[in-house]
Amino acid sequence: MSNSYKIRSTKIGNSAGFRLPAEFYREYPQFANASGWIEVLSPDTAIVKIIPESIDEEEEDDSLMMRLFLDFATTEALKNNSLQPYTIEMSEAANKLIEGVELEDELLEDG
Repeated sequence: MSNSYKIRSTKIGNSAGFRLPAEFYREYPQFANASGWIEVLSPDTAIVKIIPESIDEEEEDDSLMMRLFLDFATTEALKNNSLQPYTIEMSEAANKLIEGVELEDELLEDG
C-alpha cells in the first residue's frame, strides 16, 4: 500500500525541518515520536525512512500489569483511607529487609 502525503519545510527552533500532516499520524500512529534518516538520491530527490520504536510485547505486558496493580492499590488505599506518610522508620525497616541482597548482573543491565 502506498500513500503520499504533502510535507512542508518549516523552521523548528534554530533548525529547519519538515512538517507532516495530522492525517499521516492518524493513519500511522506508530510513527509518532519515531526517529529515522533521510538519504539524498539526486539533487532533487530524497527518501525519508521513519523507524517506529519497537515495543517488546513482554515489556508492554509487564507495564500494563504494573499499571493495573498500581491503579488497584491506589483505589483501595483511597477507598479505605489507609494511606500514611512514609517515615524514616519505614525506610530503615525496608533497608534492613534487603540488606545483603545481591542482584545478578543481567538484572542490573535491564533495569
